Amino acid sequence: MGQAVRSPVDCVRMAREDVSVNTSLLERRMLAGDQALYEELGRLYQSSVREVRGHQFVDEKLAERDARHDRMGDSRYVVEPNLKDGKGGLRDLHTLFWITRFLYDVHLPKDLVAEGILEEDELKTFKKAESFLWTVRVSLHFLVGRAQERLTFDVQLELANRLNYRDHPGLSGVERFMKHYFLVAKQVGDLTRVVCAVLEARHQKNTLFSLANWRPRRSIRGFRVDGERLTVRNEQMFIDEPRKMVEIFAVAHETGYDIHPNALRYMGRHLGLIDRDVRHDFAANKAFMDVLTSANHPEINLRRMNEAGVFGKFVPDFGRIVAQMQYDMYHHYTVDEHSIHALGLLARIERGELKDEHPLSTDLIGKLVSRRVLYMAVFLHDIAKGRGGDHSRIGERVARKLCPRMGLTPSETDLVAWLVRWHLLMSQTAFKRDLADRKTVLDFCEAVKSPERLKLLLILTVVDIRAVGPGVWNGWKGQLLRDLYEQAEEVLVAGHAVSGRRDRVDGKKKDLAGRLADWPERDRDSHMGRLHDSYWISEDGDTHEHNARLIRKTEQAGEEVGVMVSVNAFQDMTEVSVFTRDRPGLFARLSGAFAVAGANVMDGKIHTTSDGKALDNFRIQSPDGSAYSDPRKLAELEQSIRRAVVNKLPAEEKLKRKSDGIKSRTAVFKVEPLVIVDNRASNRATVIEVNARDRVGLLYDLTRALSRMRLSIFSAHVATYGERAVDVFYVQDLEGQKIIGSQRIANIERKLMAATKGQLPLSHDVRRKGGQLAHGRS
Repeated sequence: MGQAVRSPVDCVRMAREDVSVNTSLLERRMLAGDQALYEELGRLYQSSVREVRGHQFVDEKLAERDARHDRMGDSRYVVEPNLKDGKGGLRDLHTLFWITRFLYDVHLPKDLVAEGILEEDELKTFKKAESFLWTVRVSLHFLVGRAQERLTFDVQLELANRLNYRDHPGLSGVERFMKHYFLVAKQVGDLTRVVCAVLEARHQKNTLFSLANWRPRRSIRGFRVDGERLTVRNEQMFIDEPRKMVEIFAVAHETGYDIHPNALRYMGRHLGLIDRDVRHDFAANKAFMDVLTSANHPEINLRRMNEAGVFGKFVPDFGRIVAQMQYDMYHHYTVDEHSIHALGLLARIERGELKDEHPLSTDLIGKLVSRRVLYMAVFLHDIAKGRGGDHSRIGERVARKLCPRMGLTPSETDLVAWLVRWHLLMSQTAFKRDLADRKTVLDFCEAVKSPERLKLLLILTVVDIRAVGPGVWNGWKGQLLRDLYEQAEEVLVAGHAVSGRRDRVDGKKKDLAGRLADWPERDRDSHMGRLHDSYWISEDGDTHEHNARLIRKTEQAGEEVGVMVSVNAFQDMTEVSVFTRDRPGLFARLSGAFAVAGANVMDGKIHTTSDGKALDNFRIQSPDGSAYSDPRKLAELEQSIRRAVVNKLPAEEKLKRKSDGIKSRTAVFKVEPLVIVDNRASNRATVIEVNARDRVGLLYDLTRALSRMRLSIFSAHVATYGERAVDVFYVQDLEGQKIIGSQRIANIERKLMAATKGQLPLSHDVRRKGGQLAHGRS
């Protein structure tokens, strides 16, 4: 906002130099003052700007729009959109109107019909979209009491309530409201293409609209080539042969041409002709599969097909997830956009473009027997979201119905259906279970059953996670998936464990002996004899070496606490090892130290030496999902750990102040806590899974509660899905046994539920009167 005093000549000069000034003068209004001077400005602006700068104004406004889209993420399907400046937002409608007003002097939307730019039904769409966006924008400004254009999570729910969107089966009111928003944003994109087509036909645009130099028109498989775009002679082709609305995208994919806006306009008028006969037409399904299963950027034409409305009509089950958001912090895109993005990532892996990030997937994809099964499974894995039930089970039924129509054999259909049903199995196992526990791997293999399924499931899992949104994937998740794959492959290929537990322990000790060649043999033997078999099984060779050198350094220096920190850039993870005298509540206090330092614990393994020393290995990240690597913060973290070990850190009070100080737009999310106590997942421990709303100090509260119940933790695994945290603990009682007895299990569930809500009293851990905790500590 601002004001300035200028002469008409100055105004016109600036309008020729600055598109923003030009747009402002286009929207000029007489409020008060000299009427003659105002009219002089109008005449000068008309003769010196509008009559000579038509092409330039169009180019500049569209370039301005594209730059704005880039700043907003260039997608209309982000879950916290900017309703003014985002793609498909209010400013895009303004841009269309400004362009047509500059060229044709229209002043009201209805003038667009009189000028032949829009048809009556398109004008209705324009008015409804504008009315909806203005209603939402005004409601948003009144809600927050200031100018705000972004539909953040904390306002979406209240806006949905104010605008009377009610819950329906499978979709909450806020999800219905946001689906309406995304459908309107798509309609704005449709209108943009319509106006572009009209302006191009009238030669009011230059190459910014992809208008190539004139050349003789030719045809490809019945479609005309206009410049570098495919079109039809007239809309009668789509009326006579509706399958052509699918085939044109296959031809565009094959040739690399775009689709002409006129063709898209004709499709929009006749989408209703894509009926059951078209859906079961062999040629139409082949054309669709040619695009879907291509390794050559399939996402481009799948996205075009979706924007045109053809995708949802041809595959009605997909139409149900178009513009459907999931109201949580984990998913960054609508369900349809997530699925298309996942297919694009799959093609990039097949082309070898992600070899550095996904070496195993890149290697395996070229060895698949069932390549098109994989593409179909990626397409269908979330097809049943929003139906009010388990989307994996419902999706399996959709796959069995849809795959034969697409030309898949019965065996391929079975495999796609299995992948859709179990597409979350590998991530849940890798991220929530202890892979050093042999039963975890054996149970996983019992479900997977074949090496081919294992390969397919790994690649599907990778692209599914990566397609969730920026920052969700990291190297640590990749390492966990590779570890699970390698262990499962060993079982599935050989039919049993290739080596027994004793052989694996001996092999790892031999490897460590080679790494510690600079040590006296007596010292090596002494070190290896202090640690139990579970330690050698659960940790890798690098960790064994780092731990050995940490223990030796700490004891030679006579220090009470030894801490070693190393950054693993490939895994986006920081590894922290702590060696000290065993004591009660150690794991809880260390969890508090990490939380106070702002580090997220992703994995923790707890070991006790035969002489009563504690050796704990943690893997941590920064809140943004990257390695915790700032040197200053690392130094502060090490100091916090040392203080926590000797009980000098008042973590409870600090964490409460830290948590109370956080007021986030995500506070609107509610997660109903759930505690699951499972004695079947492991042969040697009780597995406790806690689902709760993520917050500062949650892990500390949970481990403190376990400590007070005298439960010994020897493995902990932490995963976060937006606002939801899933913390899994492998625990035993003080005698090294599983937790049994319904009354005791009920007590555990009750106290952990209280801990999820931060309802533990602020007090120091009860001191043990004597003795040492065995097999790990809480």
